[in-house]
Order: sequence, then C-alpha cells, then structure tokens
Amino acid sequence: MTEFFIRRPVMTTLVMAAILLFGILGYRNLPVSDLPNVDFPTILVTASLPGASPETMASSVATPLEKQFSTIAGVDSMNSSSGLGLTQITLTFALGRNIDAAAQDVQAMITKAAPQLPPDMPIPPSFQKVNPADQPVFYLALSSPTLPLYKVDEYAQTFISQRISTISGVAQVLIFGTQKYAVRVQVDPDALAARGIGIDEIRSAIEQGNVNLPTGILQGPHQAFTVETAGQLTDAAAYRPLIVAYRNGSPVRLQDVGSVSDSVENDKVASWYNDTRAIVLAIQRQPGTNTVEVVDSIRAILPVLRAQIPPSVDISILYDRSLSIRESVHDVKFTLVLAVCLVVLVIFLFLRNLSATIIPSLALPFSIVGTFAIMYLLGYSLDNLSLMALTLAVGFVVDDAIVMLENIVRHMEQGKGVLEAALHGSKEIGFTILSMTLSLVVVFLPVLFMGGVVGRLLHEFAVTIGAAILVSGVVSLTLTPMLCSRFLKPHGEIRHGRLFLASEKVLVAMLRAYDSTLTRVLRHRLATILFSFVLLGGTIYFFLVIPKGFLPNEDTGAIFGFTEAAQGISFDDMMRHQQEISRIVRSDNSVKSAMSSIGPSGPNIASNSGRIFLMLKPREERKSADEILQSMRPKLATVPGVRAFLQILPPIRIGGQLTKSQYQLTLQSPDTEELYRLSPVLEAKLRELPGLQDVTSDLQIANPQINVAIDREKAKSVGITALQIEDALFSAYGSRQVSTIFTPTNAYKVVLELDPKYQEDPS
Repeated sequence: MTEFFIRRPVMTTLVMAAILLFGILGYRNLPVSDLPNVDFPTILVTASLPGASPETMASSVATPLEKQFSTIAGVDSMNSSSGLGLTQITLTFALGRNIDAAAQDVQAMITKAAPQLPPDMPIPPSFQKVNPADQPVFYLALSSPTLPLYKVDEYAQTFISQRISTISGVAQVLIFGTQKYAVRVQVDPDALAARGIGIDEIRSAIEQGNVNLPTGILQGPHQAFTVETAGQLTDAAAYRPLIVAYRNGSPVRLQDVGSVSDSVENDKVASWYNDTRAIVLAIQRQPGTNTVEVVDSIRAILPVLRAQIPPSVDISILYDRSLSIRESVHDVKFTLVLAVCLVVLVIFLFLRNLSATIIPSLALPFSIVGTFAIMYLLGYSLDNLSLMALTLAVGFVVDDAIVMLENIVRHMEQGKGVLEAALHGSKEIGFTILSMTLSLVVVFLPVLFMGGVVGRLLHEFAVTIGAAILVSGVVSLTLTPMLCSRFLKPHGEIRHGRLFLASEKVLVAMLRAYDSTLTRVLRHRLATILFSFVLLGGTIYFFLVIPKGFLPNEDTGAIFGFTEAAQGISFDDMMRHQQEISRIVRSDNSVKSAMSSIGPSGPNIASNSGRIFLMLKPREERKSADEILQSMRPKLATVPGVRAFLQILPPIRIGGQLTKSQYQLTLQSPDTEELYRLSPVLEAKLRELPGLQDVTSDLQIANPQINVAIDREKAKSVGITALQIEDALFSAYGSRQVSTIFTPTNAYKVVLELDPKYQEDPS
C-alpha cells in the first residue's frame, strides 16, 4: 500500500489536496454551537379559559387533555400546571422520537379531546415545539417615550413577533408584559340596580352592538354590489353612546352605567427594560436546532423590522446567547492552534532537523482539516466538545507519522538510499501503524455506544476523535513515506551546526539521567510496586471525595431569577416589590442591563410571581457570575414580602419545567388531599438541611378565596338559576371578553368587568 503512494507522488499530492479542500469546505459550512444537540423532543400545550379558577382549569381542561396525551407513543414524561385561567402541559418524548411526528400526534389528541373541553373557551388549545425550560436565545425590548404601550405592543406582535416566528428554528416568541389593545367596560352596580338592569343585559348589548357579519351581494342586470354595513365599533368613544336598554321611555346608554376606556386585555401584567416600561420579546429555539444559526437569522431581519416601525419605538437587544457561544468556541479554537504549535515545537526540539520536523507535522493539519469534512457529512457542529476532541487528538495524530519517519531514518542510517529506505521502512512498519490507529479508535467505541443524555452528549466527541485518528493513519501511510522518499537527505550529507551539537549534549545528558533513574527503580522492585499501589489508592480516594456534577456552571454573562410574593398579593403591591428588587440588582456595578416582568406570562402562570433577567458586563470588567449572584442574595433578602431566586441557567436543561432552583423533586400521589398535606411537610424538612438554599415549592393553594354558597331554593323562587349566578359573577369579576373588534392587522377584545372600587371590597 505504501509503495503505491511512494512511487506516485503526484497522485498522492492530489489525494491530500482533495482532503484539504473538502475539509476547508466542510469547516466553512459547519454550524457553531456550545454543545452537541442533546435536546429531548419537547412540546408545550397551552389552553386558556379567562376567569376560571386553577381547580376548574385542572379538572375541566388539563385532565381531558392528559388522558388523551397519555396514549401517544414515546411519551417520556408529562406534567401540567394550572393557574387562574391558564393551563400548560409539557410533553417530553424519548430521545429517538421525531418531534414533527410527535407534534402531529399531539394535534390529533387535542382534536380528539375537544368535545370534552369547556364550550366557552375563547380559542382551542394550541401547542409549540419548544422546551419551556430552555433559556431564550435572544431578548428584544421595545419601548417608546411618546407612544402608549398598546401601540408599542401592536408593533411587537404584528410586525416583529410574527416575522421572527417564521424563521427556521424559532419555536416561539414569548411576549413579557404584553399590553394588547382592548376596550374596557367597567360598570357601576349601583347604577345598574337603580335602573333595574342586569350585567347580563350589558353583555348582550355589547355583543349585539358590535357585529361584523357578511351581509351579501346585490345582483343587478349589469352590475353586482357588495353590501357593507357599519356594525363594527372600533374604539371606546364608539361604545359610550351604545344603548343597553330603555327605562321610562328613555334610552340608557353604556356611559350612563359605567366607564368605557381604551385599555388593554390584561392589565395585570407588566414588564420593564431597566427602569422603563417596555414590551420584551424572548425568542426560544426549537429542540435540535442550532443557536448561532437562529440568532444570525434574527439579526439579519432586524434592520428590515426597524424600517417598518416608527422611529419613536426603540428596539434594544437585551441578550444574545450566540455571543457567549462564539467566545467559548473561539477560546477552544485558540487552544487547538496552540496545541498544534507546541507539538510541532516538541518534535523540532527532539529531531532538530527542519525537513524531518515538517514531514510528521504535516499530519496535524491534514488530519484535523480532513476531520472537518467527516463532521460536515455527519451533520455535526463546531462546539466545545468536538473541538476538545480535536485538541486531544493532536497528541495522537503525530505518533503514526513519527514512527514512520523514525523507521525510515533508521534504514537510512544503515546505509540505504533514500528511496530504498522509504520503501523498506514503510513496508516494515505499515502494519504496526495500522494496528496502532485501530487500537486507538477502539478505545473510544464504548463512549460511542453509551445511551441516554450522556451518550448523546459524548457521541460527537467519540466520532470526532476517532475520525481524526483514522485520517492521521491514512496520512501516515501515504503522505509521510512519500515525503520521506523525496525530501530526506542521506545520513552522510547532513551537516549539523553549533545549536544542534549543543542540544545533542543536553539530550545525551537527559538520556543518561533517565537510564540512571530507571536502573535504580528496577533495583527496588518491591518499593516501586508499593508506591504504585499508594498512587492507585490515592486516585480512588480522591475520585470518591471530589465534588461531582453533570456539567459545571457556565458563565454566559447572564443571571436569571424568579420573584415570589405572598399568595393573593395585589397587582399594584407586586409591582412595588418587583421594582424594588430590580433597583437592587441594577445597582450592582457588574450589571449592564436588566429585564423585569410580573404577572402570568411565559413560564409562570401565578399572579404573585415575577421574572428578572440580568445581562452582565464583559468578563474582564467584573467578577464571575457565581460571585455576583452570591453577593446579591443578602441584599435581596432585605426586601420584605418577596423572595428572589437567582440562578445561572445550565447549558443543558433536562425536563420540561423551568423552576426557581436548579434541582427539582417531584411528588406524585393519586390522593390529591394527601399530596397537598405532605408537600409543605417535606418542604419544611428540606429547609432544615444545611447544604440547601432557595428551597421552595410550586404548590400554591393558600390564595385567599371567597366561597359563594348558592341557595338554590331561594334562587328558584325568584326565577334565577345557578347558571345565571355564575355567569353574572364571571362577567363582574372575571374580566370577561364579551366581544371582538376585527381590524385588517389584528383582532382586539371588549372586556367587561365591575368598576375597580367594587372589586376591592368583597362585600
């Protein structure tokens, strides 16, 4: 085999050039990522029923859906969370499940469960191919010093969110602090009672007064006319004169029994960018997609989006996950280049011959660059683990070439010609190099066949380092002997300078020292064996006591946190607490910018919770993220009435829940009452453990509650049903969406509720 390439130098050169060319092309097209793709296929199902209690959502919405989802093949885990008017169900599938096929099954089960769901749901349940525990890869903050927030929200949802959602790899665009426009009708119950008008009549009047129905076509002998009516009311001013009833022959208008204002659908959510009210967009990628590619696509369309919105709307990039990924990959690339340079220097140090150094050193670039072509064909990425594999392979790939070179030089020292020495030396050592190469590759086979998340994580590592070793073996059996036959000089023609002679004395002294120490060790065999066992015992001991973990915390320049106040806290009070937390964290010199939001949106469905996201300054201008986080804890603990749970999100999040802490313990029981009773007991016991901090639970069943007992006999005697009572309560206290305003770009709601002063007093 080697003789074939030695006698055909042009062909060998062309083969190596092809390897180099395809490797460079593969490198240019390799995606960049922080880690190999180890995402579980995950789907998030969301269902809403405004005004419904968590118990109602769990029993009437979550349970029918869960029963259908449990029949889907390949479901690894399923969990649901129900809050006020909202249910989220997270389905995690086995690693080998195709997420697109799983999404089709989920849609089929949603359709199958539809007859069992409440009939008054405004929209059917929807799903997203996203892991809610994943960190968003990109944050955008929209604000304006002149426009109202619902106008800013219009641009965020209509122009930016919809356009970004069409990008390949984007799973969903979360909008924190959404302020979607709505007409809010707040009625005065005293005014209604004085006129003998029920709140159900107000709802019916709004529904019948705002219509947008097809009205047909007039057909004439020569022309057809489309009939268009002005049944649509588009703003608060148009609703105020709406007649809801007649009393004593006079019309009672909507403005007579309450106030009508231009407002927002949900006025119990808010978001800030630093200390300015803003609309924050958090973009999450689909499981299995490349972060850098997704972010690059988003950045590419930002100039177009900026041109479509008024200059008074500011678009600020709060966070870009790809920056830290690029930096980490760049650092590993530098380490790889440095390792190559050091290996070449070590070869030159011992060979002290330029041509003899270049020949085995060429195995390095050809092996590494050739591996890029294999990585591209296998669909891998340039990430920390694949580059680490190449860095480790640098020490392996030159071994074969050095062995080949040394054997050929040995034949030359015996007096053979250069070509003859290359032919005999390569033939003699070829099988040895082949066995060395294969034995090194076999070492990584167990890693290649590991299962689970760890196996998926290290799969790319094992294949990359194995491919580099195989390519180096090919180079050592083809290019190295060919170069030796052309560029090595006969032993007698080599003239050494003073540097070589001086270094020769050093190497001879090192050899003598090694010979002397080896001789002494061989004379004391028992002591050597005992010392080896001591080393083995020390290795086992330190392996047992050293701290262990799946992956170390990665400083990506960001800190994420949840805030949690007492259950039943009002929106205004929660806002004050959240702003105080935000003020404390933004006062830290290491914080560059911050996003803060409260209310049920995104991963949280509780009204007493909030989120905070901190973007830190460059690494050289601050301490580590862990140190910053720990320094903030005592400061945040001084704010009464609210707790803050800060964390550095790990690079891999296993499971479909984003919780307040990094470790999660799930309790299950068929007896709900027993589960509710024992969960606080376990939480209290965990708080007593000295090594734990931020112990909390997502079970929130202590919210203040008013129970309305219906006297059915008395209600029947006055002609009122339980349905009418609950319907009236829903209209009064549930911020009921009673009608829809259709526009060319969006659909808005008309919200009905009692005047706020009557909502504050339970009597």
